[in-house]
Amino acid sequence: MFPTAFRSTAVRAPAARTRESHRARAAGVALLACLAGSLASSPVVAATSPADATALRTDTDRIIHGLMPKTIETRRYLHQHPELSNREVETGKYLAKRLRELGLDVQYPVAKTGVVAVLKGGRPGPVVALRSDIDALPVAEEVDLPFKSTVRTTFDGKDVGVMHACGHDAHMAILLTVAETLVKVKDRVPGTVKFLFQPAEEGPPAGEEGGAPLMIKEGALQDAGAIFGLHVMAALDTGVIGYRPGGIMASADDVTITVRGRQTHGAQPWNGVDPIVVASQIVTGLQSIVARQMDLTKGPVVLSIGKIEGGTRFNIIPDDVTMRGTIRALDPGMRTELQQRLTHTAESIAAASGATAKVEIGRVAHWPVTFNDAALTEQMRPTLERVAGPGNAQVIAPTTVSEDFSEYQKLIPGLFVHVGIRRPGATSDEYAPNHSPRFRIDEDGIELGVRTLTNLALDWLGASR
Repeated sequence: MFPTAFRSTAVRAPAARTRESHRARAAGVALLACLAGSLASSPVVAATSPADATALRTDTDRIIHGLMPKTIETRRYLHQHPELSNREVETGKYLAKRLRELGLDVQYPVAKTGVVAVLKGGRPGPVVALRSDIDALPVAEEVDLPFKSTVRTTFDGKDVGVMHACGHDAHMAILLTVAETLVKVKDRVPGTVKFLFQPAEEGPPAGEEGGAPLMIKEGALQDAGAIFGLHVMAALDTGVIGYRPGGIMASADDVTITVRGRQTHGAQPWNGVDPIVVASQIVTGLQSIVARQMDLTKGPVVLSIGKIEGGTRFNIIPDDVTMRGTIRALDPGMRTELQQRLTHTAESIAAASGATAKVEIGRVAHWPVTFNDAALTEQMRPTLERVAGPGNAQVIAPTTVSEDFSEYQKLIPGLFVHVGIRRPGATSDEYAPNHSPRFRIDEDGIELGVRTLTNLALDWLGASR
C-alpha cells in the first residue's frame, strides 16, 4: 500500500488517471527503494552478513589477544585474594567496580555478594546470559607461586587456608575480559548480554541460601533465552574444549548422618552404645550400596564419606558421632534410588546395634545433573570447533563432579563446556586435579576460555534474531 499522497480520489478521465497512477506508483516505488536502502545500511536493523560475522570474529580475536596481559594480571590478583562461599564481599566489590568502569549497567549485590552486569548491543536481538562462579575453597595452597594465596579464615569452626583450588579465579578473569571485548564492539552486538558473577557455587554454608538458586530467585536470569558457562579442567590439555550433549556433570547431594548411642566409660563399653563402632559399620555398609545394589550399567554413582567427628577424650565413648559426605549420579532415577538406599542402610545398621541414625540429604548442596540441551549443543558445535581448531573440540565422557550451573539449565537451554588448562605433556603431579592444594593453571589456556564464551554469545545472538 502506498502513502495517502499517492492515492487519488478525484474523478478523472481514464487516460489521465492511468498516467497519474503510473507516475504515483513510480514515485512510491522510488521512495520505498530509498527507504529500503537506508534501512539495509543501518547498523541497527541490518542483518549480519557472513562477511560481517567473519569481520566481527577477527576483530574480537584481536581485541582478546591484546587484553591477555591484563587478563592474566586480573586472574593473579583474584588468586591472591580468595574468599569462601557467601563471604565473597571484597571480590564482589572488585567485580562491580571493574564492570562499572566498562560502562555497563551493574546490579550489586545479587544473591548476597554476586554481580549482574548488562550490555545492550547496538542492534536489536534476544538476551543471552554468561556465567562465572566467584567463590574459593577451604584449602591451604601448596603451589609455590609468586601470587600464591596466604589467606586464612574460619570455616566450620576451624582455622583454614583459602585457595582458588578450582579455577574460579580464571573464570572471573575470563568473563571480565569477555565483557570488555564486547563493549569494544558494542555497536555490532545483535542483542543483549547478561554477565552473571555468581557466589557460592561450591555450596553456601549450612542454613544459608546461596548459589545459582538465589541468583535465579533474585531475577538474574530474567529475559535470557539461553545461558553459557565453562569450567577450566586440569584433566584436559591446554587448547582443548570438552563438551557433550546431555549429562556432562553429575548431580550432587551432601549427606549428614548423625549416629546417636549412649555415652559410657571406655573401659566398660557394655554399659553404653558405642556410636563410633556403629558409624564405622555404616561407612562399610554404605559402600555395598554402590558395589552390590545399584545397576551400574545405567550409569555411574558415587557415595563418599569425607568427614567423621565424635568424642572428646580417649577413654570416653561419646553419645554421638556425625558423618558428612556426598552422593553423585548421572541418572535422575538412580539419584533417587541412591538416596533411599543410603537412608535405609544407615538407619537399619544403627537400629541393629541399639543406636539411631538421623540422615539428612541436601542441606547444603542439592544440584541436579548438569544437562546440556541437545539442540543447543548441536547448534553451537560449529562454534566450538571453529574456536578450538581442528580436532580440539572433543566430546568427552561425563564426570562425577558437579555444578550448580544445572539450576539455570532447568529453566532455559544451557551449554556448559570444559576448557583445558594442563600444559601438554605435563604429568598429573605437575597439574593436580581440581580441589587439590596443588592445583595449578597453565595460563596459556585462559585465552581460549575468553574466545569460547565470546563466540558462543555472538553466534547464538546472531542466529537467534
